[in-house]
Amino acid sequence: MDQKEGTGTGPKSETVSLAEAMERGREAKRQAEAKEEEERLRKVQDATRRGEEVVDSEGEDGYDHMLIEGLSEVALLMKKPDTTAGTGFVYDEMCLLHKNEWHPGHPEKPARAARSYQRCEELGLIDRCKRIQSRFGTEDEVLLEHTRPHLDLVMSTSSMDLDGLKDLSRRTEDVYFNQETYQCSLLSLGSTVEITERILRKEVRNGFALVRPPGHHAMTEACCGFCFFNNVAIAAKRAIEEWGVKKILIVDWDVHHGQATQQMFYNDPRVLYFSIHRYEYGRYWPQLRESDYDFIGEGDGLGYNINVPINKTGCGDSDYLAILHQVLMPIGYQFSPDLVLISAGYDAAIGCPEGQMLVTPAAYAHFVHMMSQLAEGRVCVVLEGGYNLKSLSEGVALSVRSLLGDPCPLLKTTEEPSDSVTESILNVMKVLAPYWSCLAYQTPLEDNELCAFPGVNTDPPVEGVKFITEDTRPKEYTLSYEYPFETVEKYFKAEHEWTARIDALIAETNLAVPPNRTCLVYDPAMKAHKPYAMPGHPEKPERISRVFDKHKDWGLVERCLKLESRLANQEELELCHSSRHVQYMNDLEGKNVDDLSNIQSNFVSIYLCKETNNSAKLAVGSTLNVVDTVMSGQAVNGVAIVRPPGHHAESGRPMGFCFFNTVAIAAKYAQKKYGVKKVLIVDWDVHHGNSTQEMFYDDPRVLYISIHRYDGGSFFPGSSEGDRFMVGRGDGTGFNVNIPWHGGGKGDAEYLAAFQQIVMPIAYEFAPELVLVSAGFDAALGDPLGGCKVTPAGYGHMTHMLSGLANGRVILVLEGGYNLVSIANSMATCTSVLLGDPVPQWRYEQPSNIAVMTIGEVLDTQKKYWKSLKFRVAIPLKKQNEQDTSDTDDSIYSETKGADKGMDELTKNMGDLEVTNVGDQSKMGAEGGASQGAVGGSERFSSNRQLLQHYENQGVQAMYAVEPLRYCDHLKEVSPLPECGLNVDDPCTECNATGENWVCLVCFKVFCSRYVNSDMVKHGKSADHPVVLSYADLSVWCYKCDNYLDNEILRPAKNAAHNSKFGVEI
Repeated sequence: MDQKEGTGTGPKSETVSLAEAMERGREAKRQAEAKEEEERLRKVQDATRRGEEVVDSEGEDGYDHMLIEGLSEVALLMKKPDTTAGTGFVYDEMCLLHKNEWHPGHPEKPARAARSYQRCEELGLIDRCKRIQSRFGTEDEVLLEHTRPHLDLVMSTSSMDLDGLKDLSRRTEDVYFNQETYQCSLLSLGSTVEITERILRKEVRNGFALVRPPGHHAMTEACCGFCFFNNVAIAAKRAIEEWGVKKILIVDWDVHHGQATQQMFYNDPRVLYFSIHRYEYGRYWPQLRESDYDFIGEGDGLGYNINVPINKTGCGDSDYLAILHQVLMPIGYQFSPDLVLISAGYDAAIGCPEGQMLVTPAAYAHFVHMMSQLAEGRVCVVLEGGYNLKSLSEGVALSVRSLLGDPCPLLKTTEEPSDSVTESILNVMKVLAPYWSCLAYQTPLEDNELCAFPGVNTDPPVEGVKFITEDTRPKEYTLSYEYPFETVEKYFKAEHEWTARIDALIAETNLAVPPNRTCLVYDPAMKAHKPYAMPGHPEKPERISRVFDKHKDWGLVERCLKLESRLANQEELELCHSSRHVQYMNDLEGKNVDDLSNIQSNFVSIYLCKETNNSAKLAVGSTLNVVDTVMSGQAVNGVAIVRPPGHHAESGRPMGFCFFNTVAIAAKYAQKKYGVKKVLIVDWDVHHGNSTQEMFYDDPRVLYISIHRYDGGSFFPGSSEGDRFMVGRGDGTGFNVNIPWHGGGKGDAEYLAAFQQIVMPIAYEFAPELVLVSAGFDAALGDPLGGCKVTPAGYGHMTHMLSGLANGRVILVLEGGYNLVSIANSMATCTSVLLGDPVPQWRYEQPSNIAVMTIGEVLDTQKKYWKSLKFRVAIPLKKQNEQDTSDTDDSIYSETKGADKGMDELTKNMGDLEVTNVGDQSKMGAEGGASQGAVGGSERFSSNRQLLQHYENQGVQAMYAVEPLRYCDHLKEVSPLPECGLNVDDPCTECNATGENWVCLVCFKVFCSRYVNSDMVKHGKSADHPVVLSYADLSVWCYKCDNYLDNEILRPAKNAAHNSKFGVEI
């Protein structure tokens, strides 16, 4: 809701906590009830004196001025995006002084850091980062996770001679010391803590700590595995204790299990530790039983320790992406951390003799990109292992590049995840599903049924494996670090072969960055298409102007490359439409009003005017300009604020507000002009894009994925074409994916679950070169047609996920969306994300039962075509050993635990937000989030408290409680409603503007807002008419009181405006 008219700075609003807002609401309600009771008694007494019958007007049809528990209006103001900019980078050459004095060939050598820094310099990344001054860790910081004897031992190495250092090294597992080890370890720790705190202070958004020695094996009382102090664990503990951070996600993708980090947080629900590591059923170092998948935490931390053991070598991008898609990202979203710390070992990278895996350097950029969806992008990447200098340095550089917001390099089509990794993933789900309700897409085994993957049917350990325990741990270790014979043969003697493979990967990775981040096209001439005979029609011209105005208000337009508009030519239109249809549209320009009225009745959900054809061709041509700009390398991505929409327009006829299929034409145009081989079209408009589907139904070069309301085929366009069984035909079989919602509108929880489970795995397997989004926002909260509740944050997250594809070449094209506030906030949020701003925080909600069922059914339908969906199988599900502690209450929930249960339901009178349409839809997850279980319930918002929580948790980044005046003396000046009523599409009397207008409730003249020419402000002063009504959100403002008004006297005008705007009374 935009700032209202006024002579000063707008409404007297302030940011308040939810608890304070509710307390104010209750007090306002008590005062209002007392005043109303006084007024009721006065009326009864007056009526009794006159001998009249007393009529109690309170009832369901009475004026609902008691909504929101006395807060009769809550202005949902989307703050401008958090533009905390910059990637912190810390590195100090002093770290090179830590080295093995007796074994120069030791894999943990200074060149690891030096070469990584050099590669970042070569790519120009260092100059683009904000350099963070390194510092030494303090003793107090070390003692957060280590004992005093351990600190003293490491400190003592500074004065040891070579023999003493060797002797200590023999008694310590896989560690060497020199006289600089202590200082370098403190430097590594202090630099990690420093960059983490810079992120928390919002001096930088994210950061990379290029430090050594590494830390994740350093235990509370012992050095271990090249590590001395646990850098990441101490940074996490300090963030919790000193900065009050409530939830931290530690992701450890080093190829070795970070057993020390696990031990430090094993019973702490504030830290979720997630490790992906080589295990080989316990045969690989550190050879611990506790590194297996069934070690999931204890006590309050039960469920917060997650191990994904990899039991074979040679795993690559496809296997690791499967782990992220199936386990890490769903659980990460449900945990909803405030900070993400990454123990970033690059020893799973191709060519590394330690890991013997095949992860490409480019894949690490995608891993970092995915992590940036969490915690509003507060991500700190800290170097751990990585021992092939070429793949290590490239992996580090591409990770930094991803933190800087550069597009992720295009990955090859993902392959089928190995059966071994699939078993590991399913085993993780088997033990964690009781604790994380997001793991709801594998069905339980029936009695006497076995899982299709044999390793899931048994529990660890594997017979015959010898683990290292305190009893079996060697008393002394060798001073040299030696690899097995097979490793020497495969990696060192054939080093030139690995180098050639890595060089080839580097050469084929496109790291070019276009000069502009985002291009944008908008032309107000597209507003000429108007519903003259249907003034309340939802597909109104203001749709695009309000979106564009929001872009200007947030400063997005000036950050984009602004493109010129143009008309599409006949050849371009005929890429998808018949020449007869194109000519038919051209002929409309010569028709009179009566002819157009007769013609439009021949089509489904269409209105026509003389300007319709021109506006439709402008929408197409302007979008093609965006395609040209992106495909020619002038911008990474693009946004087309265009209308009329297009995805219902069939080859030979218009339909559903649409005349030419803009996105379909754009796809064909890219294929023809730029030779694009694979295009992904994601259609998140609430209505199924029937025409787009048909145009590419047999084309394997275009993958069409639609998420839409279906409701058994009853929702527009009302046919079976939107069902999940429609998978394509001929060569296009499998390249059409429908995700049809049943049982009413859905929200963020359902849409993001569909993206995680279906859209993104398939998209990575398809590996598109261009992503086109039919970006309808009629699934947004408050839309009068969609009846859904997707927030701007939800759309932002979907946009961010897609932006990891196709080298970042993502183009959003406006389709539907009919709530002016929702559409403006939602599309502006998407553009903000495309520009590289942080993704808004999103607090997890449980998808409804029926949505989980739908997603499962789509997986069943599509898994025969897409190998990335092979995880949809029946598995044995474990039961919780202790009470469910899978999600801690966040501050919003804890503040309101004791709130009154009998609050009034907020389902009406939210102005342009049209919450009336939301009230009938399923509510957000109840208090406790994850504790609902795998398939949480679905019901209405039962109270204002729940709806306010819904807003505050999601895209509405601040709650503003605005208390309207119940009465002011200036209400006496409000005139009776004219017989002709009100028309919200009337232009400004002074300047003829048709954007954001107000009507004076004294003389009923219409003038434009302060955001146009301020004619209503001028009128209020010159005519001394104080009371005005907004045609944008139906709020009423008093200039003389400088506040909102809410009184029965205003009801006729509000009703008339609402009827004109939406076709129904309030």
